[in-house]
Amino acid sequence: MHTAFVLGAGLGERLRPLTDQLPKPLIPVFHKPLITYAFDHLMAAGVTSFVVNTHHLPQAYAQAFPDGSYRGAPIAFRHEAPVRLETAGGIANVRDLLGSEPFIVYNGDILTTLPLEPLIREHRESGNLVTLALRSVGPAQHIAFEAATRRVTDIRNMLGSGNPGTHLFTGIYICDPAFHDWLTPGKVESVIPIFLKMIQQGEKLGAVVLDEGDWWDLGSRAAYLEAHHALAASSRNPAPAIHPSSQVSSEATLTGLNVIGPDAIVEAGAQLEDCILWPGARVTSEARLKQCIIRSGITVTGSHEGADL
Repeated sequence: MHTAFVLGAGLGERLRPLTDQLPKPLIPVFHKPLITYAFDHLMAAGVTSFVVNTHHLPQAYAQAFPDGSYRGAPIAFRHEAPVRLETAGGIANVRDLLGSEPFIVYNGDILTTLPLEPLIREHRESGNLVTLALRSVGPAQHIAFEAATRRVTDIRNMLGSGNPGTHLFTGIYICDPAFHDWLTPGKVESVIPIFLKMIQQGEKLGAVVLDEGDWWDLGSRAAYLEAHHALAASSRNPAPAIHPSSQVSSEATLTGLNVIGPDAIVEAGAQLEDCILWPGARVTSEARLKQCIIRSGITVTGSHEGADL
């Protein structure tokens, strides 16, 4: 499995105003764009090239990856305009970039360490048209999965099976190239109706349960903060919380976990508790901040709690 389609066109509405500055897949997590964790995860499983769709703030991707590559792996960007095509429409829109082999689809707003090898093996051995990566625990167990056949039988009881769901869909799946035959180029459409139609027509929509590792959907500020705390507490913590190029005064007071990005400034007398500062953020001497997220280029004064600034 050498090619992955990483979904980068989401609007990130629940994360505003953070996503007024960056697309959700580019928000920094321990000083790295979120989407690069997906790239690293996929490359460890053998992926050698990426396709990424864009819509909201597409210029930010050009700035993040100016040479169109990541760690030597090429990235082909495809912009969706004037409307966002959703997941099925997005896949159809990049058919020419995906080649003639099975490909992995990976949501660009998740952060996970689940093992991909069992998913790849299941797809190769099962003859599935599509194979989903599922988890048996999580906040949204909408997928009805039949363990004996390793097939998906319903989604949110939309086919009237009486089963509202047993497993969480991770946003990672593998598609055979024949999946394109189920898609309509240019149509704004989610993959969910396509999956339901496949079930109705007896097509093989399979799945594998991957409960190992961690999985977060970083669609809310609470999840964004939680992921930083979990990474900081784990052996997989990717980087020091305070970036070496930041300027943090020895006379500032920092408590809890404060993740301070490149070229960020924290002046003497400032007080921070459990805050995240994006690159180039500035906190002045009189600031008193708790559980705040400060975007790049923003200067913060005064007292704030639970604010995105």
